[in-house]
Amino acid sequence: MSATTTSTTMLGTAVQGRTWLRRFLALDSVVTTGNGLAYVAASGPLGRFLGIDAGLLLGLGVGLVAYGVAVGALAARTRPPVLAVRTVIEVNLTWTALSLIALFAWLEPSTAGAVWVPLQAVTVAGFAALQHTALRASGTQPIAD
Repeated sequence: MSATTTSTTMLGTAVQGRTWLRRFLALDSVVTTGNGLAYVAASGPLGRFLGIDAGLLLGLGVGLVAYGVAVGALAARTRPPVLAVRTVIEVNLTWTALSLIALFAWLEPSTAGAVWVPLQAVTVAGFAALQHTALRASGTQPIAD
């Protein structure tokens, strides 16, 4: 009885982990695609507001839309492949680091931009942490990294 209870509990946890993983991927997709569409549609006004070059925002917007759609396609899969999920996590962490480096190394944002850049970086890092945690809970990755 104990072995049955244990395997059922583990299965429930893995299924819940996959469900949460797909939800976190979907949320990432919606936020990323929405952000990208805003950058594409309003790169001029947003660039002036944030103190960031409109051309840079437009290019980032196009990339974000493509990335957001790809993450959404991954979220739509019943069992997202581990390598693809790990790639999303790594891309999110890279985005976070590059955003903060850009803020201090070459961007000269307005006050709004100086708030927005780290805010979106922390949000993306949060997605990476949630996705990593859900991936581990799904049982599709070894416990020790």
